[in-house]
Amino acid sequence: MASRAAEFLNMKQQGEKFVVLTAYDAPTARIEVEAGVDIVMVGDSVGTNVLGYASEREVTLDDMAHHIAAVRRGAPDVYVIGDLPYATYESETQALASAALLVRAGADCVKFEGARPQIVQALKREGHDVCCHIGLESQHQQGKRRQGKTAEAAGKLLADALALDAAGMDFIVLELVPRELAATITKRLRSPTIGIGAGADCDAQVLVVHDLAALGTRDFKHNRRYGALADALRAAVAAYARDVREGRFPAAENGFPMEAAELAAFEKSIA
Repeated sequence: MASRAAEFLNMKQQGEKFVVLTAYDAPTARIEVEAGVDIVMVGDSVGTNVLGYASEREVTLDDMAHHIAAVRRGAPDVYVIGDLPYATYESETQALASAALLVRAGADCVKFEGARPQIVQALKREGHDVCCHIGLESQHQQGKRRQGKTAEAAGKLLADALALDAAGMDFIVLELVPRELAATITKRLRSPTIGIGAGADCDAQVLVVHDLAALGTRDFKHNRRYGALADALRAAVAAYARDVREGRFPAAENGFPMEAAELAAFEKSIA
């Protein structure tokens, strides 16, 4: 079966931007697709945004497979990129086994961090779509710091991107790198670039849905809050709690009575 990644390569070649957003569950994935998202990314950000982990390093393959499967159930036809968690792609053999698990769960493409062209080649030989990820690497770097700020560091990231492109990757995420560097990488690569905190010249953009919708407690310079779902949810729950305590919920319309004959029979049976 032909890879669906070709659709997005064609969009890059035509100069057409595409939209990527994270999701970790079925209803969120369904809503995102209905709203026009092109690719759903099930990132290891599930750890800190959903599972309560202290860092992305705690996310397991089973965690990722569980959430990829949920997203796939919610959005059967969308293109899904799934993250390979920390320390699950240290060798070609391990990367292939890890990727196979995520694909069985419903991923169309697997993503990993760092400049590892040999891992790209191994995955491509087995027919996997591959998304790479450079710049900020949450699995391997302490803190959420900008990358590629010096000429030397920028040159290294460009060289890494070119090597991964030559190895056959299908996409690359550029995270927290200067917009000039991201623009140069985007122009030099065959593969589409997906930016997060990397400027407007990337072929696509991705955000964490919890950041976009203000469901989390932190905001980031690279993010734009398009909603305030935490405030809305907090207000709804508070109103529910008040109504329960004050006897306003449930009301008559929130329940149903027994038919009169059945009620009479029931009352007779317990008399």
